[in-house]
Amino acid sequence: MNTLLEVRSGPAYYACKANVLENLEVKLSKGNIRKVLIIHGRKSWEVTEPFFPSLENIETIFFTYGGECSDPEIERVKKAALEHGADALIGIGGGKLLDLTKSAGNSLQKEIILIPTLASTCAAWTPLSVIYDDNGSYVRYDIHEKSTWMLLIEPGILLNSPINYLRAGIGDTLAKWYEGNALAEKLATKSVCIELAHLAARQCQEVLLTYGEEALADLEKGRWTDALQRVIETNIITSGLVGGFGGQYLRVAGAHSIHNGMTSITQAHHLLHGEKVAYGILVQLVLEGKFSEIKQLLPIYQVLKLPMTLLDIGLTVEHKAELQQIAAHSVKEGEDIHLLFPDINKEKVAAAMENLEILTNHSSPSMD
Repeated sequence: MNTLLEVRSGPAYYACKANVLENLEVKLSKGNIRKVLIIHGRKSWEVTEPFFPSLENIETIFFTYGGECSDPEIERVKKAALEHGADALIGIGGGKLLDLTKSAGNSLQKEIILIPTLASTCAAWTPLSVIYDDNGSYVRYDIHEKSTWMLLIEPGILLNSPINYLRAGIGDTLAKWYEGNALAEKLATKSVCIELAHLAARQCQEVLLTYGEEALADLEKGRWTDALQRVIETNIITSGLVGGFGGQYLRVAGAHSIHNGMTSITQAHHLLHGEKVAYGILVQLVLEGKFSEIKQLLPIYQVLKLPMTLLDIGLTVEHKAELQQIAAHSVKEGEDIHLLFPDINKEKVAAAMENLEILTNHSSPSMD
């Protein structure tokens, strides 16, 4: 391990319980917060408003975000926070909105409070923001110096979240094991923190493969159950602990690079972040030659309705130009796939995607 491992464990305060927001004003007042900028999407505010308390002695300014966590949008939030003299930023929404809030808050050195409306990523836990351009194409990720002050999960809000976002969260969080373990296997020794991250990655896989189907069914029925809470907290917390304790040694590898490549084609824009990552897991496993693991995952992908074929991502084998484009973008300089495969190139990635197509059609002897 040549590079410094910087450990960030997560928010200073976390709570998940019914009516958790009732104590928000008390917490803000104790933190000497007098004025807050509330960043939200239109839909996220609709589902949160019934649970959001009236902050009697704290001035609130509402800011509707534009849909992307991009550099121009970060600047827009910062400008609003400075104009109104906000002491803290409250982010209410999905992963991109929470990342936006973290970026603006860290840049301004203001306290950050996050209220997730989706359980699709570990964005609520990690001091990291994924930056896109205004068209939704991946640009980079930034690691922040400071963690979030408060993370508050209201079950009633998440019970109103679309099921496909929880499904995407399962896909994204499964990658914590398949990417993290592949990177960990390359380490000659592991520090205590990396061991913890590796254990958390394994926990992600075990919980999701055990409870994923049940949790999706419970959410569809609008029931807050043990299975649903386990999966939600795994997507947000356990997932966040992998990168928080493992840093660059366990954070991302092949699957996320394939995701980044997929953001460059319009045909895949209908897929959520975690759905693209889920497809990326399978491509990475082909590149690793881990066919038994693919065989284990394919029936689970079918049950969970995660993408596993080119058709699922909006392509066919005839889309040679798009396959080449995904492959080329996924192996750009600086992409984390190089951590796993130092000699990777676009031809190998394109071939892996074509080979996966054969495997998913159950016509390869490697799968028997």
